[in-house]
Amino acid sequence: MQVPRRGGAANRAALAEIYRRFPRLHERRRQHGTTLSGGEQQMLAIARVLIGAPRLILVDEPSEGLAPMMVSEIYAILRELKQAGRAILLVEQNVPQALTLCDRFVAMERGRVVLAGETRDAADCERLMEAITV
Repeated sequence: MQVPRRGGAANRAALAEIYRRFPRLHERRRQHGTTLSGGEQQMLAIARVLIGAPRLILVDEPSEGLAPMMVSEIYAILRELKQAGRAILLVEQNVPQALTLCDRFVAMERGRVVLAGETRDAADCERLMEAITV
């Protein structure tokens, strides 16, 4: 699917929205992406996706290798996107953090679904936490 071309004003508006959502990227706008911290690179990856205005965002391990404070920032951004009506498919090993964002979950082991449920159901969440506790 091709992203529709936008004019200069629309591009500036989209970039302004990205910088509003990711003030750190605005501060570091003159840096190459490879020189950003891990959390800033995650923000940049999400920002690049958002430029295309997708209805569904696929996110793979957003907390991997990040400091707890940066994980909180990334999840705050994902929550804001969810509240704005974006659908998010999240793959995450940090289950407690993922449960703060998700409506439903599917736990897989060796490519097979071993448990599925809804986060609004406390019993489902309890079964999940028991299943993953070593």
